[in-house]
Amino acid sequence: MEYPKVCLRRGEEGGVLKGQRLIYDNELDWADDICTDGCVVDVLDSRQRFAARGFFNSNSRLAVRVLTRDEAEPIDRAFFARRIEAAWHTRQALGFSDSCRVVFGESDGLPGLTVDKFADCLSFQIACLGLEQWKPELISILAELFAPRGIYERDDLPVREKEGLPLIKTCVYGEVPEELVIREHDAHMLVSIANGQKTGHFLDQQENRGRLKPYAPGQNVLDLCCCTGGFSIHAALYGAKSVEAVDVSEDALALVRRNAALNGVEDVVTTTCANVFDLARQYVREGRQYGLVVCDPPAFAKSRKALENAYRGYKELNLQCMKLVRPGGYLVSCSCSQFMTPELFLKMLREAAQDAGRDARLLEPLIQSRDHPASLAGIANVIYGVVLMLVIFYMPKGLKDSLAKWIKALYQKLRKPARKEQV
Repeated sequence: MEYPKVCLRRGEEGGVLKGQRLIYDNELDWADDICTDGCVVDVLDSRQRFAARGFFNSNSRLAVRVLTRDEAEPIDRAFFARRIEAAWHTRQALGFSDSCRVVFGESDGLPGLTVDKFADCLSFQIACLGLEQWKPELISILAELFAPRGIYERDDLPVREKEGLPLIKTCVYGEVPEELVIREHDAHMLVSIANGQKTGHFLDQQENRGRLKPYAPGQNVLDLCCCTGGFSIHAALYGAKSVEAVDVSEDALALVRRNAALNGVEDVVTTTCANVFDLARQYVREGRQYGLVVCDPPAFAKSRKALENAYRGYKELNLQCMKLVRPGGYLVSCSCSQFMTPELFLKMLREAAQDAGRDARLLEPLIQSRDHPASLAGIANVIYGVVLMLVIFYMPKGLKDSLAKWIKALYQKLRKPARKEQV
């Protein structure tokens, strides 16, 4: 089959050849007159040789979303069926079954498509015009592969407007209940596919919530930006003495309380509705201390332009969190900002620890759950979420100052006799 063609500028071929699946409008030299927005195009290098095949949209900065680099591979229903089936088989091989991300966009060779599984229901999002035109086929493939109770379309992403697409929230297959219960490690969690965050629930931290097991027993826990209480509930189930879940959304906290009751830990988990920045500073002034602090804020840096301000926000919040950790306690610090690279995040944590007067040791550098694989081909998908667990040891400032003065005085005292003997 012949596809319309677009051509890369000289010197812009490297990204595609390295496996990047996103081609920006300023990387293109020309496009055929017959190219229409949403159509499949062949991408040529500057010497007119085939480089890739993907969806085209002249109205988007992401001019081409690459689907394949195999010139012999047509883009048809069978293509999407193969990709979705391969993605699901990968998750099954990793041990996921009840709830997980089934398709993760570019990382699964389907840029612009997200599919999440919650028990016996599916939720999906389409973020590009080209895929939108294949939506009936995609729904049909998902129905055949999973035989779900229902499939819900959560296409309320603002990015769709940049693609010229309407915002949609609706059940497109079967029946999706207003709420359902999923299993996450030792916890049961309520999920609202229609009204929850993203596609219904933050699955990217699913495996990391299970990592609390060695750190929670016997601790008083502060969970900042708790959302529906994933970390809070797990901490309580893993033996925490008390858990305070904090979020700015009262609706989220209402679900935390219901999740606590569902798991039989309502006597351990309390909720506080507040701005986490203000509350953290207040608790520092009050001299509060916790054995385990979890800090999992929303993405502060949603663009490169916002990175500088985001860095300051992360640093300030983590600085206060470190002051709230008792000696020998633990801090779980998270970032879901794709532009906040692991290196930059660690730099921020080092600076926060220095300014807080704390010595911090890195215990576990973690990334998003394995059902959210990170493509190594492009920065947009190179580890968008970093979870760091730190053990905080520090000496109270007053004691540190006193000890420093004592050591200085002792040093000077020991030096004086030697000086006298020389005279």
